[in-house]
Amino acid sequence: MDIFTKKTRSHIMASIKSKNTSPEIKIFKELKRKGIYFQKHYKRACGSPDIAIPHKKIAIFIDGDFWHGFRYPIWRERLNSNFWNNKIENNRIRDKRNHSKLRRSGWKVLRVWEHDIENNMDDTINKIITFINE
Repeated sequence: MDIFTKKTRSHIMASIKSKNTSPEIKIFKELKRKGIYFQKHYKRACGSPDIAIPHKKIAIFIDGDFWHGFRYPIWRERLNSNFWNNKIENNRIRDKRNHSKLRRSGWKVLRVWEHDIENNMDDTINKIITFINE
């Protein structure tokens, strides 16, 4: 049961951004500080990766834990709405499809989770830099 009215919940969810989220901005700033050139939300690649290095065919997605279903099978029963279950399941299916299309097109793909950025930014940045330099 939701503690908010349908109207209030709708307003809250509508205000959540899909681009330039706080985890994305943290990663963008750190990569720029380290002198790494990249393009944000690259529309020419399938799924519009949050970070793209087109000449190296590198795509990096920064996924929100809720929206992209981190550990979704464990907590899906707690969602009391078919709408949210369908939304998250469709997001997960779309993510897998985009990942596969990119790989078939010769792109290297990395997914970074929101909680990894929040819990250990240094390790996450090192993981991204290692991925870029491989």
